[in-house]
Amino acid sequence: MLLIGWTTTSTREQADMLAELLVSSGHVTCAQVDGPITSIYRWEGKVERNEEFRLTLKFGEPALPGVEAALHDHHPYDTPEWIVVKADRVAEKYLSWTMANSSSLPFNASQAPL
Repeated sequence: MLLIGWTTTSTREQADMLAELLVSSGHVTCAQVDGPITSIYRWEGKVERNEEFRLTLKFGEPALPGVEAALHDHHPYDTPEWIVVKADRVAEKYLSWTMANSSSLPFNASQAPL
């Protein structure tokens, strides 16, 4: 099963760092960085408006624990957005490529390539 996850960061550099970490560690097959986008949200009782960069991450379901561990270890936000959905339909060749190229091994921060 292919999973797609989203998170955001406040800078392009942060987004690129997370994308590079997750792909080079083998936990995600593909990371796409979009932005800047405008996020409007409630935080600590106030409506905030900020420029952010969105990461879209694609990976096999067995890789989810490693992706989440890496994300929480390296994300610059105290409360990062982290939304994961299951893809209903995926081209067979793309799904095979994703499953072959995303690792279900646990994330080891001491071996991170950064």
